[in-house]
Amino acid sequence: MTNLLFVCSRNQLRSPTGEAVWQHRAGFSARSAGTSPHARRPIGPADIRWADVIFVMEPKHLQRLQAGYARLLAYKQLHCLDIADDYRYMDPQLVALIDAKVTSLLKTDNQADCLT
Repeated sequence: MTNLLFVCSRNQLRSPTGEAVWQHRAGFSARSAGTSPHARRPIGPADIRWADVIFVMEPKHLQRLQAGYARLLAYKQLHCLDIADDYRYMDPQLVALIDAKVTSLLKTDNQADCLT
């Protein structure tokens, strides 16, 4: 089982959509969290330890994770989906973007690939 963690700012729209899309896929378990202390579910060390692969929605989310959890992230696969906060929860366009990008990225071994 591969554990996927989806991260956005407030854990209200994008990351919960990622979790919903991937939580019932064979071979995967999914969670979501937010980088803001006011997130519906704020990210914590246990989330990072649990995750095999972490998907952030924007580069700023990776920067926030690295600022707070650099040691825990040292051996984690981190990917940036580059999805702006322009969608509602389970928006069909958002579902399609997450599905396509995550599927493609799971085939690669790049780490922290949203640093530009």
